[in-house]
Amino acid sequence: MEPIIQDINFNKKLFGDDFIWGVSTAAPQIEGACDTDGKGESIWDAFAAKKGKILNNDSLVIACDFYNQYQKDIDLIKQLNIPNFRFSISWTRVLPNGTGEVNQAGIAYYNRVIDYCLEQGIEPWLTIYHWDLPQALELKGGWTNREVIDWFTIFVTICAKNFGDRVKHWMVMNEPAVFTGAGYFLGIHAPGRTGLKNFLPAIHHTVLSMVAGAKTLRNLLPGVQIGTTFSCSHIEPYTDKLKDINAAKRVDALINRLFIEPILGLGYPVNEIPVLKGIEKFTRPEDKKNSTFDFDFIGIQNYTREIVKYSFFTPYVSASLVKAEDRGVTLTSMKWEVYPQAIYQMIKKFNSYPQIKKLYITENGAAFPDEVTDNKVHDPVRVEYLQTHLQQVLKAKNEGYKVDGYFIWTLTDNFEWAEGYHPRFGLIYVDFNTQQRIIKSSGKWYSEFLIGS
Repeated sequence: MEPIIQDINFNKKLFGDDFIWGVSTAAPQIEGACDTDGKGESIWDAFAAKKGKILNNDSLVIACDFYNQYQKDIDLIKQLNIPNFRFSISWTRVLPNGTGEVNQAGIAYYNRVIDYCLEQGIEPWLTIYHWDLPQALELKGGWTNREVIDWFTIFVTICAKNFGDRVKHWMVMNEPAVFTGAGYFLGIHAPGRTGLKNFLPAIHHTVLSMVAGAKTLRNLLPGVQIGTTFSCSHIEPYTDKLKDINAAKRVDALINRLFIEPILGLGYPVNEIPVLKGIEKFTRPEDKKNSTFDFDFIGIQNYTREIVKYSFFTPYVSASLVKAEDRGVTLTSMKWEVYPQAIYQMIKKFNSYPQIKKLYITENGAAFPDEVTDNKVHDPVRVEYLQTHLQQVLKAKNEGYKVDGYFIWTLTDNFEWAEGYHPRFGLIYVDFNTQQRIIKSSGKWYSEFLIGS
């Protein structure tokens, strides 16, 4: 067996004493207990129940059973020396119908999780919205209905009033480009809607909700750190031809700029993607001032890069991705290219926005086909992935770029949305039949790395 740490001199001390280290999760991917103790149905509960929507027709009814096993998993976080734990609040566990009567059993559950984290010396970082919109609200239009701004503000208010006395770091939303793009344009994620008629209003209402949520937190919890997180991929043109270069710029605008720029007061990237002018149809005069907020930090979530070429046949962006599996590069189980330099490039990109005060990597990790041998999981390829990406983070930091923390995705293998349980991203292996946990070599490596000796 290879040593867990390939370079003993590479440890957290190189990043400085103020650098934040953690691990990230999301409620619908780990909790299970989908209808336990008064929890209502989310769009992901409804979507996964439809045959053929999830790989192998996997269900999130049980997932990792974190709802019942949270103490054991938090104990594992402590055992691995991880000081910060990012998790999300299930909207329908708190408000089963999205609005209306509060489910006190749900409030009590998250209070127990928060309290147990603090008892173990682990700082909780809360994500308010990680994709699990209440199905009752989706039936009223979901993110395409402007009323969602008020619905979301109610949810944020309840979270702030019940958890704000102990939680000091808040993330309003997770990856809006993904949940609007995959869920309201491509239809491959919940709720399965397609087309511009859904995508454009969903974009705008998400921006307004994100800012309304942040302002609510600032009003109710003036002393806390408020952020939000964005997915991002380093985009490169397939060739140096102008058509490919411009295609890459359009895809970059869609994937990386669509949500960060409005909240910074820069507006939507309509010059690169003229079809976004259609958002004007859903805009009111007061929306400009209600689309911006001075966040304390921004989280970015990077896994790979994409190569883009011009495509006459692709509507709206005239661009297509050159699949990684066609490029002869090293792949993860998600068929994503392993390209550590991407995270360095994204740190540079987001540093170009002077309005950003602090920048955290709130997700980075990889899925590989892990196997159990003698009750152990040896995953040197994941260790190498994490090391090489952290080396790129350190390079950016040493060059003077703003980067203030790093959270691995994810703690345990879990429900990976439309891919079900096939991709294993965890530092901890989960047998989904028995719920047995096995700390992988990567988990042991991260633990030793965080000791910093």
